[in-house]
Amino acid sequence: MNCTKNHFGVPQYPENDARRLFVLLAAINLLERPTVSAIADLTSLPREAIDIGMRVLQQQYGVHLIRTGEVYRIESWGDLLKKEGVMKHLGA
Repeated sequence: MNCTKNHFGVPQYPENDARRLFVLLAAINLLERPTVSAIADLTSLPREAIDIGMRVLQQQYGVHLIRTGEVYRIESWGDLLKKEGVMKHLGA
């Protein structure tokens, strides 16, 4: 399935596609200071989708995210997702 990419080369998966969550998680891992604003800029995801996506990653995939001030970081990738596989979905 071909999909469009934003100006950073990040794939723009359809709204109900789980790969959107992987792009979100990969962005948190890649960015030096992953705030909601920085994640939205890199991924072109709406802020509301980012908030919802973070909850889904935690509840359904067992990802443990930590927020310090406005900055997020990945404490644990959980048992289901592998960092290397998820990072491939960022399009880099």
